[in-house]
Amino acid sequence: MASIRDLVSAIRQRDGIDAAVVLGRDGLLIDHQADDGVDAEQVAAHVPSILQYADELGKAAGQGQLLTAVHENESGTIVMSAMSAEAVLLVLLRPTADLGALLFDLRRHRANIAALV
Repeated sequence: MASIRDLVSAIRQRDGIDAAVVLGRDGLLIDHQADDGVDAEQVAAHVPSILQYADELGKAAGQGQLLTAVHENESGTIVMSAMSAEAVLLVLLRPTADLGALLFDLRRHRANIAALV
């Protein structure tokens, strides 16, 4: 059976991925692989507040809880995907990465990924 480490490694092997991080909803790292210069702990520490406000926005808009958020920044894209009530997958992508394929795979395999965490 696959593990969280296998998931992180598989995502990290995709072209254009700077980091793959699995963290708890409290912002603490569970597992990660990242390029030098990416402080995974610092990045993960910001996720809980973003998720809280995104969930509140979804509820206010009648859309429910956040499943996946995509943040396009100047130098790349950040994807946060709620894998379970306890865990979140965070992926940092360069502009050259295939964002669409990653989002498709995350949606398609959400249940399998959630079973890992």
